[in-house]
This record gives sequence, structure tokens and C-alpha cells, in this order.
Amino acid sequence: MNFNLLIGGAAGQGMETLSSNLSKILQRRGYHLFTLQDYMSRVRGGHNFFQIRFSENEVKTHRDDLDGIIALNQETVDLHIGRLNPDGFIIADEDVRSDDKRLITIPAKKIAKELGNPKVQSSVILGALLKIYGMDVLHLEDILSKKFNEKVVNQNIEAFEKGHDLETARYEEPETSKEPTMLVQANESIALGALAAGMKFYSAYPMTPATSIMSYLVKKSIPAKVVVEQAEDEIAAINMAIGASYAGVRAMTGTSGGGYSLMVEAVGMAGITETPLVIAEIQRPGPATGLPTRTEQSDLKFVINSSHGEFPKMVIALRHPEDAFYQTARAFNLADKYQIPIILLGDQYMADAVRTVTPFDLDKITIERHLADEEIYRNGKEYKRYELTENGISPRLVPGKVEGTMVNSDSDEHDEAGNITEASDVRINMVEKRAKKLELLKEELLEPDFMGEEDADVLLLGWGSLHSQLSEAIDLLNATGDKKFGALVFGDIWPLPEKLLRAYQAKAKVLVNVEQNYTGQLADLISEVTGIRVDHSVLKYDGRPLSATEIKSKVLEVLS
Repeated sequence: MNFNLLIGGAAGQGMETLSSNLSKILQRRGYHLFTLQDYMSRVRGGHNFFQIRFSENEVKTHRDDLDGIIALNQETVDLHIGRLNPDGFIIADEDVRSDDKRLITIPAKKIAKELGNPKVQSSVILGALLKIYGMDVLHLEDILSKKFNEKVVNQNIEAFEKGHDLETARYEEPETSKEPTMLVQANESIALGALAAGMKFYSAYPMTPATSIMSYLVKKSIPAKVVVEQAEDEIAAINMAIGASYAGVRAMTGTSGGGYSLMVEAVGMAGITETPLVIAEIQRPGPATGLPTRTEQSDLKFVINSSHGEFPKMVIALRHPEDAFYQTARAFNLADKYQIPIILLGDQYMADAVRTVTPFDLDKITIERHLADEEIYRNGKEYKRYELTENGISPRLVPGKVEGTMVNSDSDEHDEAGNITEASDVRINMVEKRAKKLELLKEELLEPDFMGEEDADVLLLGWGSLHSQLSEAIDLLNATGDKKFGALVFGDIWPLPEKLLRAYQAKAKVLVNVEQNYTGQLADLISEVTGIRVDHSVLKYDGRPLSATEIKSKVLEVLS
């Protein structure tokens, strides 16, 4: 069983509740699932939809074709019926009209009205849907009781049963996994990774699609003993985080491209003051307001070059929810070790998608603060915050920990003690000191993930959230039997890891860059750093995510 279902309607019609309940039921029945959300930037009205792909086997990304449609309004049928497979179905209320024989109409609104709660029509539809899939009411009461009082739960259960009685089973439910899973969004994974790493301060200004990081942390702030501050703007948010980090706690901020535009001066301040900082930049199409609720990968060059002057920073492109968890935790350790800002690049596609994952393993997480030994300075050694060292990393003390010791910090150029200077020799030493850290960091870079045939004729290149689509696309391309295909998908992306890129590029006959932007920013970066030029690019920039089948067809098209 490998189904792809679309639930569509206008904002405010209950799609999110229906999608959430269905997803939790499927997860508890042992299915793997991936849920894609497509929504407009408005509170009510417009056309929104969820796609839920589920299977007894692992699913990592969305599909374009549909096996079923739940239409909460006429527009959903009109817009999506062309994507419905010949043996698919449409479930809708009696007020939806179509001559298509795949349409199943049920009196959902009428039943809900009879039960005294118009909002339970989604449970009528859910009951009919699960009957078609050969599933029963198991788990529904437990899920609903976490949201509603007993009266509403009973109304929903009755509505579900009435809908369930209306249909007959079309499919036989397969054996599913009994292994535990988590149902999680990547932004929740970022928040969980930060908590696992010992983060104690998070400040941000709400900006779609990064806001859910802060929303999740607010819910966990009291049990996790974390301060979450909604600042008045992004400038205040990043400066608060820098201040908290200087004061000794692990700190983080998050935003999208427009908010990061406001943060860039402070990124430079973190660079020159050598203050550790983790920043989540969850991309959406720009410039300016752009498309607030859509997806794109257009901020790569921007974040790599953000803020004026030259100083070391690191950029990590998050590839999927598991990666988001472990890479976020790793980012805090690296930020502390090298005393640099680290930017985590996500995007709306990954931020809002819900996916089943294996529970995160906390035993894989270590907390490495890399703080200076306080006793050395209590015993009389002179403390120099920006001491010139062989590897460029100066000793870092927490202010107030060693009596009589000043921990200076200044956004002007400074000497080893942190005093402002304009001396040319000191300036040279400080620039070179900071730059040494980047060279050392390169030794810790994680190489990109490789997938496909080891002796690939065609090598696809991608980064970030395209990991899942490229993984599936490579399987589809290799199934054609025409050529051998492989792909490299970058996570650590600045500094750029080069070893696997050079190794597989040397074997491949053709390089194809796959990105969700107009200019092919990864291809430009690879060319700038390594001199390697790609032969073709597959690019998409309409705000909608690339699918595996799209990648397959477009790659074959450029190769032809």
C-alpha cells in the first residue's frame, strides 16, 4: 500500500484538524507518512490543501499524482481532479458536483447538523475514508480526548461511526511496522536539537516559516527551563541572543530571509567579538515580502556573504527532520569551539512538512562548551580575551566567573586584551587569527550524502531539503536503465566540502545541478571554490516544491 491523499478546501474549513487526526491515526497503526501543506497567506478563504502520503514502507517526500481527494469545497475538485489516478476516488459532501464517476458524495453536513455540531462533518468524512481503506475506529477516541471535552469527543466518535457505515472497504489493510516512530516537522526537530544541546535562551520576532521554532519552544520553556523572548524586531532578537551568549548561556535566534536581512550587521558583530551564536534561517521566496507561505532555496549566497568585512562563519543546510535535530545540536558545539556564528538553512517545504521518523537518540548528543579553565586565571595568569594562538581560537571565559578578571568585548577592532586599536600590525594579526579558525573548521566538515550508482555517468548535485526528492528521483532514473545516475546532496555547505565532489565528478560524464532558485547558486558556489563547472541545471522558482518525478523528467529532458 502506497497512497497519496489530498485534503483541500478554504482556510477555516477544518482541513488542519482533519489532516492532523488522520496523520496520528495512520502513525499509530504503524504506517510511515509524509504530509505536505500548501496554504495561502491569509486567515480565511483562498485555496489550501494538505497531501498525505502513507505506506507500510518508509516514505520521505511527496508525490504529484493522487490516489484520493477529500474535497471540502467545489474548488478542490475543479483544481485537482486532473491529478487523480484512474482508479482513485473523491469524497465530498452532497453540495459538491461533478460528472466524474470517481466522486463519492456523503451527507456529511447533514449528519453533523443532526448531531448538533456542524464542526464534526470532518469526522463523518474521516469515518468514510478509513472504511474505504479497510480501517476501523481504533485510536480515534484517544487522539480526540487530548483536544476536546467528553461531549465533543462523543459527538465526533458518533459522526465517525456514521460516516464509516456509509462506505464499503476497497482495500485490505497490510501488515505494518510495530517499531516506534515520531511524527515531527523539521522546525520542531530544530527546537528539539537546540534543547538537547543545552540551549537556554531563544529570541526571535515571528516570521513565517520560522515562527514554529519559537512556538514549539514556548510550549516547552517551563519544563525545559528555557527563556524564550519574543523581541520587538529581528535586530533586537539577534542582539539579545549575542548578549546571552556573551553572558555564558547557549543562545539561538531564528527568522526567514527578510528578518535575516535586518540581522546581518549583528552577524558581523558576533564575528568580530568572536561570540558563539546559532541562527536558524528558514527560507521563503523573496525579495521583500515575496511569497510568505511558499518555499525556495534562494538565500544560500546571501547567508554565506552576510555582513560586511571578512570573518569566519559556517552554513549548514538542513536536509530532513532527523538531520535538523542532530545538526542543530552539532552547531552549538561548533559555535562554542570556534567562537563563530553558525547559520542553519531550512525552508518552508521542510519546515511545514510532517514526517514519521525513528525516535531521536539522545546518546548521540554531547555538550562540548570549550570554555577556558577558570583555575588558571584564578591562580594569577593574565587573561587576554583575544589572545593570539596557533589555531586562532582564544580562551573564552564567562564574565563574572573569575573575580577581578575583565572579559572585554568590542565591535571595534581590538588588541589581545579587547582594547580598541587602529594599529595596522594588530589589525593584521587579528584578521589572520580569526581566519585561521576557518581553516581548522574545514577539517571537521561532513561530506555530502551520496546516493545511486558508484560509477554514475550522470551526477546530480543538490543541497538541503532536496535530499528526499533526489533520493527518490535517483531510484526512478536508475530504473530507466538508460544511464547510471548518482547524486551528492550537501548539508555542510560553507565552507564547501570538496573531497567527495572531486572524486565523483572525476568519474561522471555529466553534472546536473538541481535547485529551487533561478540562478543556480550551488553551481556558482562550486565553480567559485573548486573551478568545477556543471553541464546542466534543473531549477524551479514558483514557490512550489520540486517532486521526485519532476526531477526525473527534467533531468531526462536536459540530457536529451
